[in-house]
Amino acid sequence: MARISDSLGAEGLLAGTSVLDRPAEEFENDPSVEAMWAIKAYEHAEIYFNILCSVDPRILRLTPHDDLIYKTFREHFPDMKVAVLNEDEIKSPEGKVKWREFCEKFKSVVEDYSFGTLIRSDVDTEYSESNSILVTRIQFYAIELARNREGCNDHVRSKFKPVKDKQ
Repeated sequence: MARISDSLGAEGLLAGTSVLDRPAEEFENDPSVEAMWAIKAYEHAEIYFNILCSVDPRILRLTPHDDLIYKTFREHFPDMKVAVLNEDEIKSPEGKVKWREFCEKFKSVVEDYSFGTLIRSDVDTEYSESNSILVTRIQFYAIELARNREGCNDHVRSKFKPVKDKQ
Protein backbone atom coordinates (compact mmCIF):
# COMPACT_ATOMS: atom_id res chain seq x y z
CA MET A 1 0.00 0.00 0.00
CA ALA A 2 1.51 3.36 -1.02
CA ARG A 3 1.93 5.77 1.84
CA ILE A 4 0.12 9.09 1.59
CA SER A 5 2.95 10.68 3.56
CA ASP A 6 5.38 9.89 0.73
CA SER A 7 3.46 12.09 -1.70
CA LEU A 8 3.16 15.03 0.73
CA GLY A 9 6.81 15.19 1.75
CA ALA A 10 8.25 16.41 5.05
CA GLU A 11 7.13 20.02 4.65
CA GLY A 12 3.54 18.99 3.94
CA LEU A 13 3.48 16.67 6.93
CA LEU A 14 4.87 19.30 9.30
CA ALA A 15 2.43 21.92 8.07
CA GLY A 16 -0.47 19.52 8.39
CA THR A 17 0.18 18.25 11.89
CA SER A 18 -0.42 21.66 13.48
CA VAL A 19 -3.66 21.99 11.50
CA LEU A 20 -5.06 18.79 13.01
CA ASP A 21 -5.07 20.35 16.49
CA ARG A 22 -7.47 23.11 15.43
CA PRO A 23 -11.28 22.85 15.78
CA ALA A 24 -12.97 21.05 12.87
CA GLU A 25 -15.53 23.86 12.56
CA GLU A 26 -12.80 26.08 11.11
CA PHE A 27 -12.54 23.98 7.95
CA GLU A 28 -14.67 23.19 4.95
CA ASN A 29 -13.90 20.12 2.86
CA ASP A 30 -10.19 20.89 2.53
CA PRO A 31 -8.42 18.04 0.66
CA SER A 32 -5.10 18.66 2.42
CA VAL A 33 -6.75 18.38 5.86
CA GLU A 34 -8.57 15.23 4.75
CA ALA A 35 -5.24 13.80 3.55
CA MET A 36 -3.67 14.54 6.93
CA TRP A 37 -6.51 12.74 8.73
CA ALA A 38 -6.05 9.80 6.36
CA ILE A 39 -2.33 9.71 7.13
CA LYS A 40 -2.97 9.81 10.86
CA ALA A 41 -5.54 6.98 10.59
CA TYR A 42 -3.21 4.87 8.43
CA GLU A 43 -0.24 5.38 10.75
CA HIS A 44 -2.39 4.39 13.76
CA ALA A 45 -3.46 1.22 11.92
CA GLU A 46 0.12 0.40 10.97
CA ILE A 47 1.39 0.85 14.54
CA TYR A 48 -1.46 -1.21 16.02
CA PHE A 49 -0.93 -4.06 13.55
CA ASN A 50 2.81 -4.11 14.31
CA ILE A 51 1.98 -4.37 18.02
CA LEU A 52 -0.45 -7.24 17.32
CA CYS A 53 2.36 -9.01 15.45
CA SER A 54 4.64 -8.67 18.47
CA VAL A 55 2.52 -9.09 21.61
CA ASP A 56 0.01 -11.63 22.90
CA PRO A 57 -3.27 -9.78 22.21
CA ARG A 58 -4.94 -11.24 25.31
CA ILE A 59 -2.60 -9.24 27.56
CA LEU A 60 -2.50 -6.09 25.42
CA ARG A 61 -3.83 -2.92 27.08
CA LEU A 62 -5.13 -0.28 24.66
CA THR A 63 -6.29 2.37 27.18
CA PRO A 64 -6.47 2.84 30.93
CA HIS A 65 -10.23 2.21 30.52
CA ASP A 66 -10.15 -1.16 28.74
CA ASP A 67 -12.32 -2.99 31.27
CA LEU A 68 -15.03 -0.32 31.17
CA ILE A 69 -14.97 -0.08 27.38
CA TYR A 70 -15.22 -3.86 26.91
CA LYS A 71 -17.96 -4.28 29.53
CA THR A 72 -20.03 -1.42 28.09
CA PHE A 73 -19.49 -2.69 24.54
CA ARG A 74 -20.78 -6.17 25.38
CA GLU A 75 -23.75 -4.69 27.26
CA HIS A 76 -24.71 -2.65 24.17
CA PHE A 77 -23.72 -5.25 21.57
CA PRO A 78 -23.93 -8.68 23.27
CA ASP A 79 -24.31 -10.66 20.04
CA MET A 80 -22.07 -8.66 17.69
CA LYS A 81 -19.64 -10.87 15.81
CA VAL A 82 -16.25 -9.14 15.88
CA ALA A 83 -14.07 -11.53 13.86
CA VAL A 84 -15.63 -10.42 10.57
CA LEU A 85 -17.39 -7.08 10.76
CA ASN A 86 -20.62 -6.34 8.97
CA GLU A 87 -20.15 -2.72 7.88
CA ASP A 88 -23.92 -2.31 7.46
CA GLU A 89 -24.41 -3.28 11.11
CA ILE A 90 -22.09 -0.42 12.07
CA LYS A 91 -23.07 2.23 9.52
CA SER A 92 -26.77 1.62 8.84
CA PRO A 93 -29.14 4.29 10.20
CA GLU A 94 -30.13 1.93 13.05
CA GLY A 95 -26.52 0.98 13.68
CA LYS A 96 -25.44 4.62 13.82
CA VAL A 97 -28.07 5.37 16.46
CA LYS A 98 -26.92 2.43 18.62
CA TRP A 99 -23.26 3.27 18.18
CA ARG A 100 -23.79 6.98 18.86
CA GLU A 101 -25.36 6.13 22.23
CA PHE A 102 -22.38 3.88 23.04
CA CYS A 103 -19.76 6.37 21.83
CA GLU A 104 -21.15 9.33 23.73
CA LYS A 105 -20.68 7.45 27.01
CA PHE A 106 -16.93 7.86 26.45
CA LYS A 107 -16.88 11.50 25.39
CA SER A 108 -15.23 12.67 28.61
CA VAL A 109 -13.46 9.37 29.36
CA VAL A 110 -11.40 8.53 26.26
CA GLU A 111 -9.22 11.17 24.66
CA ASP A 112 -9.91 11.61 20.93
CA TYR A 113 -12.84 9.18 21.22
CA SER A 114 -14.37 10.43 17.96
CA PHE A 115 -11.21 10.52 15.79
CA GLY A 116 -11.47 8.61 12.53
CA THR A 117 -9.60 5.31 12.86
CA LEU A 118 -9.15 2.34 10.52
CA ILE A 119 -10.13 -1.15 11.62
CA ARG A 120 -9.72 -4.45 9.78
CA SER A 121 -13.07 -5.81 8.69
CA ASP A 122 -11.74 -9.41 8.81
CA VAL A 123 -9.23 -10.51 11.47
CA ASP A 124 -7.78 -13.16 9.15
CA THR A 125 -6.38 -10.51 6.81
CA GLU A 126 -4.00 -7.61 7.36
CA TYR A 127 -4.94 -3.99 6.71
CA SER A 128 -5.62 -3.23 3.05
CA GLU A 129 -7.95 -0.98 1.12
CA SER A 130 -10.51 -3.78 0.81
CA ASN A 131 -10.12 -4.92 4.45
CA SER A 132 -10.40 -1.57 6.21
CA ILE A 133 -13.38 0.32 7.58
CA LEU A 134 -13.27 3.87 8.93
CA VAL A 135 -14.73 3.99 12.46
CA THR A 136 -14.36 6.27 15.46
CA ARG A 137 -11.52 5.68 17.90
CA ILE A 138 -13.89 4.40 20.61
CA GLN A 139 -15.47 1.93 18.16
CA PHE A 140 -11.97 0.73 17.29
CA TYR A 141 -11.12 0.25 20.97
CA ALA A 142 -14.37 -1.56 21.70
CA ILE A 143 -14.12 -3.97 18.78
CA GLU A 144 -10.38 -4.61 19.12
CA LEU A 145 -10.68 -5.19 22.87
CA ALA A 146 -13.39 -7.76 22.16
CA ARG A 147 -11.23 -9.36 19.46
CA ASN A 148 -8.25 -9.53 21.81
CA ARG A 149 -10.14 -10.82 24.85
CA GLU A 150 -12.22 -13.29 22.86
CA GLY A 151 -9.24 -14.79 21.02
CA CYS A 152 -10.00 -13.48 17.52
CA ASN A 153 -6.53 -11.92 17.17
CA ASP A 154 -4.59 -14.84 18.66
CA HIS A 155 -3.31 -16.00 15.25
CA VAL A 156 -1.94 -12.63 14.10
CA ARG A 157 1.55 -13.05 15.62
CA SER A 158 2.16 -16.40 13.98
CA LYS A 159 0.51 -15.58 10.67
CA PHE A 160 1.92 -12.10 10.00
CA LYS A 161 5.10 -11.83 12.08
CA PRO A 162 7.97 -11.01 9.73
CA VAL A 163 10.39 -13.87 9.19
CA LYS A 164 13.92 -12.94 10.31
CA ASP A 165 16.60 -13.16 7.66
CA LYS A 166 18.65 -16.34 7.91
CA GLN A 167 22.38 -15.64 7.85
